Amino acid sequence: MNSENNQVALIIHTCDRYAFLYKGFEYFFTKYWDHNIKCNYYFATEELQVNVKGFENILSGKGEWSDRLAYLLREKIREKYILYFQEDMWLNKKVNADFFNTLFITAEKNLWLQVKLHSSAVYKTVPTGNITEGFIIAKLDNERSDFLMSHQVTLWEKDFLLHQLPKKEHPWRNERKGTKRLKKLNPDIFQIDYFAENGADEINNNSNPVLRSEYLTVSINGTLHGNVQHYIPELMTGNTQDQEYALQLEHHYKNNLTHDGLEKPRKIDIFKKIKTCLKK
Repeated sequence: MNSENNQVALIIHTCDRYAFLYKGFEYFFTKYWDHNIKCNYYFATEELQVNVKGFENILSGKGEWSDRLAYLLREKIREKYILYFQEDMWLNKKVNADFFNTLFITAEKNLWLQVKLHSSAVYKTVPTGNITEGFIIAKLDNERSDFLMSHQVTLWEKDFLLHQLPKKEHPWRNERKGTKRLKKLNPDIFQIDYFAENGADEINNNSNPVLRSEYLTVSINGTLHGNVQHYIPELMTGNTQDQEYALQLEHHYKNNLTHDGLEKPRKIDIFKKIKTCLKK
């Protein structure tokens, strides 16, 4: 149950068309997350009301990606910090409560605006001299790094995140243009190798970090990514509903179906389009 004393909101930001992924996210989040972590939990859909274990369902309404997230932060979330996830990020290793509880206190004490919690070669970092649970707290070299604005797992100061959400930006434009805006603004952005996103190696020289976690992204362009094959065997060992879901995942993946069960539209070559038009 959410607590008024917690200053961090863990938000799963999704869209209704990706409802097919919710059960898988819930299954593996429930298995690997530690609910001793002192934050509140929100599963943010558009208009679809859902029951996801451990989460309060909040609705953004329809609209462009940046408009929906900005509405949630202004109208639905009272906490000072946002721990941002998306529905296609499925955990596959245990999460350390001590790491996160220490991080939340440290971020608020030092007025940090953004802490990236995943590893990526696009980030060029400088150690700050601070370490938590064996992980170096690094600062990004903003000039040399790319994707200063990204939607991977990140701890954000809410008002700072709101300022990165101009109206009517879809996710890809937000990351692309948002990075340019942040390079110009040049704020302190921190990074910790806590999550191995898709198995990525640590980019800092960490000293025996405690319980590094991992998640795989299972979606790409509205269809299942090959990473989903990692999760299907485990689901097949579950109850009847889990097994049925595993078979659905396998069917979607093998047939390249979209998350709403449709065939993926074929891309038509531009010259073929012109030729077809001339024939008509």
